[in-house]
Amino acid sequence: MRRSIVLGMLLALGGLAAVKAQPPAQVTRTIEVEKVKDNLWVLRGKDSADVDGGGNTAVFATANGIIVVDAKNPGWGKPILDAIKKLTPKPVTMLINTHTHGDHVSGNVEFPATIDFVAQENTKANMEKMPIFKEHNGVGMAKRTFKDRMTIGKGADQIDLYYFGRGHTNGDAWTFFPALRVMHAGDIFSGKLVPLLDSNNGGSGVDIADTLAKAAKLQNVDQIITGHSTVMTPADLMEYSEFNRDFLDYVRAAKKAGKSVDEATSAYKIPEKFPGYRAPQPDSVRNNIEAIYAELK
Repeated sequence: MRRSIVLGMLLALGGLAAVKAQPPAQVTRTIEVEKVKDNLWVLRGKDSADVDGGGNTAVFATANGIIVVDAKNPGWGKPILDAIKKLTPKPVTMLINTHTHGDHVSGNVEFPATIDFVAQENTKANMEKMPIFKEHNGVGMAKRTFKDRMTIGKGADQIDLYYFGRGHTNGDAWTFFPALRVMHAGDIFSGKLVPLLDSNNGGSGVDIADTLAKAAKLQNVDQIITGHSTVMTPADLMEYSEFNRDFLDYVRAAKKAGKSVDEATSAYKIPEKFPGYRAPQPDSVRNNIEAIYAELK
């Protein structure tokens, strides 16, 4: 009987080993394409586990090639390139990153190393700290940077890059396609969401409202590609600036009243004058209050 029990245990363990040895289910990645203009598209992604692919990617077709803005999470570079091939036979010549976060820059490493990679100078410095670029020997790292403004191309193919100040990070680039009257904002305007203030990468809850207001005043913009939401308008962007200013005023008053971060968090409610706004994560409000408290010292 003892032999039977031992044999049964061995068979059971063997079964477990067999289960563990099974390869993981293959994840498939799907790109959803939204046409904004005849030569400008937004690419969004979801995998078979219903995990979001990362920030919104813009694809701009010029006379000489394709310019991409943001490259999503790790593993999404190839799906982006495959989707582009279905839109146009033109080669990708440039990739612009709006900021340093992994869900916007990690896909860079799957793009040809020969293309031009562009970012705001602070974003390049932030990207240099990221393990993924060290692991890939610098492939995908920005080759060209700008401080406040850069113009690429001319005429119908012109792109104007702007840096208006700190907000989500200290290197948020705004990518403007003047001939199309469309701008890509990245995550400094991710949608009608409580923002992520990444103080580790220079973000600022004190400055963000002013930064957003400067961007909202840029002339000849009709549509704005957000970081993670739908295509919106300059009026939406100005409202978002006001939302962030209202939040800063609330935090200033809470700090002046001597409230702790937890007390200020539990008392905060999104004002009714900002319908449709929400916190993307349970800790979003608390993290922002904590970050602003630290800035106000």
